[in-house]
Amino acid sequence: MKGFVIAGTHSGAGKTTITLGLMAALRKKGLTVAPFKVGPDFIDPGHHAVVAGRTSLNLDGWMLNKTYNRATFNRHVQGCDIAIVEGVMGLFDGFSGDDESGSTAQMAKWLNLPVILVVSAAAMARSAAALVQGFQRFDPGVRFAGVIFNNLGSKGHLNYLKTAMDRYVEVPLLGGLLRNDELLMPERHLGLTTAEDRPMTDKQLDLLTDHIETGLNLDDLLDRLPEIYVETPASKGEQIAKNQSIARLGIARDQAFCFYYQDNLELLAGAGLELVPFSPLKDERLPDNLDGIYFGGGYPELHAGRLAENREIREQIRRLSRQGMPIYGECGGFMFLCSELEDGDNNIYPMCKCFPFRTRMHPKLRTLGYREVKLDRETLMGGSGSTIRGHEFHYSGLIDCPSSVETVYKVTSRMGRGQKPEGYLVHQTLGSYVHLHFGSRPACAKAFADTCRKFQQTRKVGYETQ
Repeated sequence: MKGFVIAGTHSGAGKTTITLGLMAALRKKGLTVAPFKVGPDFIDPGHHAVVAGRTSLNLDGWMLNKTYNRATFNRHVQGCDIAIVEGVMGLFDGFSGDDESGSTAQMAKWLNLPVILVVSAAAMARSAAALVQGFQRFDPGVRFAGVIFNNLGSKGHLNYLKTAMDRYVEVPLLGGLLRNDELLMPERHLGLTTAEDRPMTDKQLDLLTDHIETGLNLDDLLDRLPEIYVETPASKGEQIAKNQSIARLGIARDQAFCFYYQDNLELLAGAGLELVPFSPLKDERLPDNLDGIYFGGGYPELHAGRLAENREIREQIRRLSRQGMPIYGECGGFMFLCSELEDGDNNIYPMCKCFPFRTRMHPKLRTLGYREVKLDRETLMGGSGSTIRGHEFHYSGLIDCPSSVETVYKVTSRMGRGQKPEGYLVHQTLGSYVHLHFGSRPACAKAFADTCRKFQQTRKVGYETQ
């Protein structure tokens, strides 16, 4: 098969739009596309899945080690014709100014994939060639498949840039794309609008595909890509013993709760959990016979009125929490499990009341960055001393926070600084603002599954005595 990484000179160069356009255009040619995203972002993979018709996987140089990233890539390209990996920030941007860790360039080298560099050439002429030349020479270990100029003013602009590239740069020019405001994707406070809120129409996909086909020679691009060797993937998750029961884990999945790492879901399924999706927005009741619930992140603040109106399901969740059901919520899911949610207009809505906190939306970003979590005691995520990596990104914060609620996390930044208590535990309900990536410690998925199985046995005994 073949594959490449789409990288930009900087954030905002047009990586996502071009990535989606290439996925759509190559799929139109009959190719099966395997999509990936570098970094902790949830929103871009959602759009990838809509366009490519396949689930997009996150690859990350800090949360996950090289072996795990390579195994994830190998597993999800099976049966595909081409892999497209969308990068993060600029090509060489990582954790520091003197190290490649966490960068798109590092991931390209780990996966042995060539890079297609996206350059926003608006208001640029001959200088664009100097910029590309600098990127080409910066790290000899990075292979370039070509350059795409974006946001061009005219075909004449492209011809001017081509002359400069032919004279000064060895990297091939794959084409150029004229500026088209119809292709701009709307944004909100956590990034682009999600695929759940704004699914692409056939008309939009056709427009995006035509944009790519007009500006790029896809056959030439494919011919320039080298064949890549794909290793036989290792099995994922734990092998479930024959005498172990299959517990049922409810997965909140709708417009309010849509941020999940696909690896988390696969690891939970591999640990012996049947994943049962439900919607806190639309369903009047929880699915029957659940043994645990997982609330991912999302935008509960945008749907707080509807969540508040669904009183029955909120009360069900609260009762099950008090009965000791394993319930896990992160970021937006954690907000839903709290007592109240205050939106940006100071409206206050009742939530599940599993935690005695109110969360309040703020106009500015409160926290952003990678996090390492160390467990202070045994929880549904594992035993004391276990460490798990994740990411935090939110505009809300806690108020009315009683000190009597137990914290079970010690959270530090990527640099190991600023240790603080977090991770709130009431009964078997665990909540936190940190999005954990179970791939950083796959044993936590097994711990979650084991806790659900223990609750399942308690539940069955309870039913038998009724």
